Amino acid sequence: MKEEDLVIIYSKDNEAIEKDYSKCISCGYCVKTCRNEVTVARMYELKRSIKPICINCGQCVNMCPTESIHEKFDYLRLKKLLKDESIVKTASIAPAVRVAIGEEFGGDLGENLEGRVITALRKLGFDYVFDVTFGADLTIMEEAMELVNRIKNKGTLPMFTSCCPAWVKYAEIFYPEFIPNLSSCKSPITMQSTMIKTYFAGKKKIKTENILNVVIAPCTAKKSEIKRDEVNRSGVSDTDFVLTTRELALLLKEEGIDLISLEEGTFDSPLGKGSSAGLIFGNSGGVLEAALRTAYYYLTGENLSKEKLVFNEVRGMEGIKEASIMIDNLEIKVAVLNGMKNAKILLDKIRSGEVTYHFVEVMNCLGGCIAGGGQPKSTLLNLDKTKLVRMNGIYKEDEKSKIRFCHENPEIKEIYKVFLEYPNSPKAKELLHTTYQDKSYLLGGKMHE
Repeated sequence: MKEEDLVIIYSKDNEAIEKDYSKCISCGYCVKTCRNEVTVARMYELKRSIKPICINCGQCVNMCPTESIHEKFDYLRLKKLLKDESIVKTASIAPAVRVAIGEEFGGDLGENLEGRVITALRKLGFDYVFDVTFGADLTIMEEAMELVNRIKNKGTLPMFTSCCPAWVKYAEIFYPEFIPNLSSCKSPITMQSTMIKTYFAGKKKIKTENILNVVIAPCTAKKSEIKRDEVNRSGVSDTDFVLTTRELALLLKEEGIDLISLEEGTFDSPLGKGSSAGLIFGNSGGVLEAALRTAYYYLTGENLSKEKLVFNEVRGMEGIKEASIMIDNLEIKVAVLNGMKNAKILLDKIRSGEVTYHFVEVMNCLGGCIAGGGQPKSTLLNLDKTKLVRMNGIYKEDEKSKIRFCHENPEIKEIYKVFLEYPNSPKAKELLHTTYQDKSYLLGGKMHE
């Protein structure tokens, strides 16, 4: 059997994932995952491509039984910088982290340890701790308005979400004809980071170069995303480090911090308050559901009633989910894809004209960010159950939240009032939107099954 049938070959310049070949037992799990679930390994030929193709999703990392494949451990470099008192250190926590990190410390599945993670980050030396849910709310303000404008002005449809960097890279390489369909919005993490190094820095009178900005994410692909020139302003890296949930757990253990025993802290403001619509971004279907809640408001001037607020059709673990919603006399057709295998099925149908939609959410990981390539592996044997419990942990927070619409977040209202002006304003376009590149040249000649 050929080596490429048993192991994944990684480029040395891979920004998210690396491999210790001395630990590899050629079990083939990485190949099966990349070929059958992510589909990347069967959509190009290594001998023809410029370099090994990787979308940095980390699903091979999750399936590797020997830790031969792992994320690039940025926490080791960060560890030294946290002791530097001459810089201001900020951290932001992504939604899916808080319902998974407890697994690394013997906590209950799906338990939301948000408050304890905040305290842990302060103990590590961070001066300010923020919630990426704020960035998710900001994303919806921009993305929902973009969707409404595309529908009203007969723009390119369907509009695809752009929150998942693994999906964005997949589209750039294998489906570049859909680049115009991608939302121009940055992801919640990169929006959050831009606001830290512009709005927050200005408000606190801190020089941008004196801020060390770190994001804790469930995702390995975010390590690659933050290096994209398109999401950073000229000469400025808005996000300095991305640590996976696993990396944060490693760092806490090395520093002797027991997460479970800590008291609960609170986020700093501004950028510390998010709606539960932003929180459900961590689940497959969450981005679309949050966007529909706000798009409805943009189109009607009213909020959805409590009875119509939850879109059960787009929730759950199914790989392809479809729904439609009536807004006044307009029927908006939507789809949710999770797992590139499922995305490929529907993308091919959209390409052929077999199906049509207004809005499509795409996430690489089955279940969404709660199943990201940087999440704990401690419950791998019960993976489907674990994903559902994490997912339900997020939805429970939505059910009891007092703010369930991104546009009702008071900190979001304030940032538009004093800084961004209005959704899709010239300033918002400059700071919160991005562009994409046709990267099919990496294939050395396009190939689709």
